[in-house]
Amino acid sequence: MYDQYGGDPPPRTQTPPPAPPAPVDTVRPGLWRRCLWGGLALWALTAVVTYATENTTLLPTLILLGSFLVPAVFVLWAYERHGRDFGVPAVLGCFVTGGVLGVLGASVMEYYLLHPSLWMFLGVGLIEEAVKLTALAFVVRHRPWLRGTRAGLVLGGTVGFGFAAFESAGYAFNAAVTMDGIDLRSLLETEILRGVLAPFGHGLWTAIAGAALFAHRRPDGRFRLAGPVIGAYLGVAVLHALWDSMHGIALWLVLRLTTTGLDRALFAQGYLPDPSSRQEHLFTLFSVGGLALVTAAGLLWLRSLVRRDRTPDRFHTP
Repeated sequence: MYDQYGGDPPPRTQTPPPAPPAPVDTVRPGLWRRCLWGGLALWALTAVVTYATENTTLLPTLILLGSFLVPAVFVLWAYERHGRDFGVPAVLGCFVTGGVLGVLGASVMEYYLLHPSLWMFLGVGLIEEAVKLTALAFVVRHRPWLRGTRAGLVLGGTVGFGFAAFESAGYAFNAAVTMDGIDLRSLLETEILRGVLAPFGHGLWTAIAGAALFAHRRPDGRFRLAGPVIGAYLGVAVLHALWDSMHGIALWLVLRLTTTGLDRALFAQGYLPDPSSRQEHLFTLFSVGGLALVTAAGLLWLRSLVRRDRTPDRFHTP
């Protein structure tokens, strides 16, 4: 048409890249509740049948159910309330791929870098929080639109819960296999304890660090190691170290309060030989109270991040 009148054709405008397709959400609200109660029923039924029949082939089922139930339910809850626009592939990739890569990376680095010392648990915290953040960045490297505090909280927590699930499976297996055969009671106790504590450990710490990491992510998808990111990483590593070392801290406090001289050999043993009733009560108080304080610090930190976040949360429901 323009050539007909001798004019030049209009300049071509550059077409912006298409936005990522909106994820198709097929998860019904309240699914996390049904998974929780249904999973608990299946775990209890598996435990009863395993005990009654002494069928060791059921042990993998028991270990997987007990190790993955609580982490998976929390991830599903976070997805339903705050992460449906992220898409199932991103969340599933963070849970499985991020969790496995985190466990493998932590195992290799701790094997070559850590040795028994007073600062060993701090090294564990620094290594595990670093590998979880690295795994998180690797999984979402091709999704530059995933950024902001909310994305970091949900996806970071997902990687942390995936790490916790695979790690708990290993601890449960070690508890079950003994020199005298299969110890089903120790297996169940380990799974119950780690299931109860799971929401206050890896998932919480990596959610906090992930929120800082994603809050400073560039629009092109590159991650920046800004000051707040490094500060959050070091902070959660300290919380992690305090959590892991609380047994030793409680032991040290009991010895300080109940004995005149500190015997370093007791720390190597990791327990008090023939403790008095007062020492037992103090140890329980300090160990449980210390874990509660570490948990409270993490939850308050998480709450402050949520309250400061200005990212729209379209899927929040009461």
